[in-house]
Amino acid sequence: METAAQHEEIVIVGGGICGLATALAFHRKGIRSRVLEKSETLRTTGVGIIIQSNGWRALDHLGVASMLRNTALCIHSGIHTSLGNCSKTKELPMGGEIRCLKRIDLVKALASDLPLDTIQFGKHVISIQEDPITSYPVLHLQDGSVVRPKIVIGCDGVNSIISTILGPYSTKLSPTSVVRGFSYVRNGHDYGSTYHVFSNVKHVKIGIFPVTSELIYWFVIRRWTSEDSKISRDRMLIKESTVELLKNFPQEIVELIEYSDLESLHLTDLRYRSPWEVLTTNFRKGTMTVAGDAMHAMCPFLAQAGSASLEDAVVLARCLGEKLQSKAMADTRVKEMVEEGIDEYLNKRKMRVFWLCLQTDLVGRVIQPSSLPMKLLSAFFLTILFSDPNQHTRYDCCES
Repeated sequence: METAAQHEEIVIVGGGICGLATALAFHRKGIRSRVLEKSETLRTTGVGIIIQSNGWRALDHLGVASMLRNTALCIHSGIHTSLGNCSKTKELPMGGEIRCLKRIDLVKALASDLPLDTIQFGKHVISIQEDPITSYPVLHLQDGSVVRPKIVIGCDGVNSIISTILGPYSTKLSPTSVVRGFSYVRNGHDYGSTYHVFSNVKHVKIGIFPVTSELIYWFVIRRWTSEDSKISRDRMLIKESTVELLKNFPQEIVELIEYSDLESLHLTDLRYRSPWEVLTTNFRKGTMTVAGDAMHAMCPFLAQAGSASLEDAVVLARCLGEKLQSKAMADTRVKEMVEEGIDEYLNKRKMRVFWLCLQTDLVGRVIQPSSLPMKLLSAFFLTILFSDPNQHTRYDCCES
């Protein structure tokens, strides 16, 4: 027997960056939504998040950019150093405003501008059915409660339950994994407002991003190993294994890892969606759709996953908001107009995220372990299709 159902207009599944940004985008338009988050507190998994100029345009639209800019340095230049018998250094092209935020700062900024009752914690969606009479979704939660919304937006990440309902759509495992962490330099670091990337012939790559004058965000991309599942559960093992991996890197980099904040360390595998799957999948079923990693999980080679999720939030709220606020929307046409709004959102987003996923995929094939012919072919298509490697940062979701 079904427990008393909770009726909502819009339910967002997942209270991470994309879910909170989507709720805030609706709130800015005067539209109420409810966020169901399975954790008991704000989801802060992760370390730093790199936001490029297209992401800052979205944050400006959401009204939280000014606050966040005060928490992070603006990066003015980048340098890539290839290590080997003859080290080579080159300047990296910049794509406008780029800053690295503490993930918790971004999450708190998005949540703080939401009405107090927007986020419901400890709400784990375990199944979704379709109401046989109304055709609206019915959400069943782990605690036995039932929610009957008119619109469901899945912002629940790479293992999205909403995505599994929309079709045969699964993430693929990359041959690499990534270690992330923070390092505090008490008397200030020497990196200024420049980010650095170091790589060697063994396909180990470390990125160093200044967050503040004393805080460094760093990441190490390396081959996935069978020991990773064990290492990832012990932060001391993460640190020790990373220091060992970087023993032939410059000493100042090794020391950066040695003196990192132990609680900040994370080792994760990298999962992604095929760009062709993103292009061909129908991301709507009735009044359900997805955004963020639930739609377009991508590896971090362009550092666009976070910014693309913020874009999704702005575009989705605009497309649906126009329908929900329409004076012509009689009760008999609610479902039809919601579906039209979702389809408009998907039409605007699918090609955008397809090109992002394709560029990310090609960059990954060049820098990850692969055959020489594959590397050359991928480099060729990168040159042909993405002659301006930073064009993706000039996208404006507010004008799309």
